Amino acid sequence: MQYDFAAGEILLINKPLDWTSFDVVKKVRNTIRVKKVGHAGTLDPLASGLLILCTGKFTKRIDEIQGQEKEYTGIIRLGEVTPSYDRETEVTETRDITHLTAEDIKAAAHTFVGAIEQIPPIYSAVQIDGKRAYDLARKGKEVELKPRAVTIHAFEITSINGPEVAFKVVCSKGTYIRSLAHDLGQKLGVGGHLSKLERTRIGEYKLEDALTIEDIVAIRKKQLEEADGSSS
Repeated sequence: MQYDFAAGEILLINKPLDWTSFDVVKKVRNTIRVKKVGHAGTLDPLASGLLILCTGKFTKRIDEIQGQEKEYTGIIRLGEVTPSYDRETEVTETRDITHLTAEDIKAAAHTFVGAIEQIPPIYSAVQIDGKRAYDLARKGKEVELKPRAVTIHAFEITSINGPEVAFKVVCSKGTYIRSLAHDLGQKLGVGGHLSKLERTRIGEYKLEDALTIEDIVAIRKKQLEEADGSSS
């Protein structure tokens, strides 16, 4: 496949764990040497999976793409609460979960399906008076966020292994899966946090069709080699 990064491409990238979405944008921008590069929907550093990058004229489609339905898989760890609702911060509270049954967990998950009000995590990029919520939270300042309307199209519990609950979620734009993990734990009365997350789909775009960072580097290297060969 031929890529014209400067004119415009929609790139499906498999974001590595521990990279920020901006880390990926910066790496790709520096690799392909194109100024206009943006991503269509942030992924947390502790999440992996599908990140869509738009280059050139296709940056105009970012809002359209990030507004589409999203699909995730991951693991929620019940019985442990963290301030960030994921593994970024230390566990601050533990509770016994031995009384919970698989039916309890699946029934609780089902209550979140449909249009719901969700409060974003305080460790999020939501802006409060021009400042990011996570910056305020990390400084120990009190953060109060308002509920947002989101839609959970599906919340399926795929397996349960002790405190670790594997799931699949299909949801609208703006849904925080960390909040969903936290809220499920609260619903069950034992607490919980997100221990693993992978985005598998955005609209019609699927993770299985995504490139790695190494793929992009290899594609650009080949382009430069071919350009050098044709000019010599």
